Amino acid sequence: MAMSAALLPEVDHEMATTRRALERVPEDKFGFQPHEKSMTMGRLATHIAEMPGWAIPTLNQDSLDLAPPGAPPYQPVTKDTVAGILEYFDANVAAARTAIAAASDESLMQSWSLLMGGNAVLTMPRIAVLRSMILNHVIHHRGQLNVYLRMNGALVPSIYGPSADEGKMG
Repeated sequence: MAMSAALLPEVDHEMATTRRALERVPEDKFGFQPHEKSMTMGRLATHIAEMPGWAIPTLNQDSLDLAPPGAPPYQPVTKDTVAGILEYFDANVAAARTAIAAASDESLMQSWSLLMGGNAVLTMPRIAVLRSMILNHVIHHRGQLNVYLRMNGALVPSIYGPSADEGKMG
């Protein structure tokens, strides 16, 4: 079995459960921030929505420089409605899924680098970047978002089993 074929069911499951969490973000709480060092709920939700799109440069480029010398640094996307966040997330998931499905085992094992100012921050095989810097990163921030939801009285979706709000699995 190709590595991409083995990865896609996990991507599909995690993105479906992530979408359910994003659907529950209360628009009137976009500015909620549990701590001054924490992202606001709106920024966190948008960050989660943008991460699946990172699969495209991971699979189609040898590296990505977030602060390229002589050029403007990467600017995070801003969305100000749940509908906008979901539309962005859905487009990124669809594009990521297409790119992953088309990736060969050989290309997934090639090294990819994240750069800052021309300097490598990390270098890993593309498959490791997809798993750690994208998929696991989404899961990490989805967990944070679920805490934000709980703190604001929104229903927390079931993910790997029943939540306190839903007595059913995913």
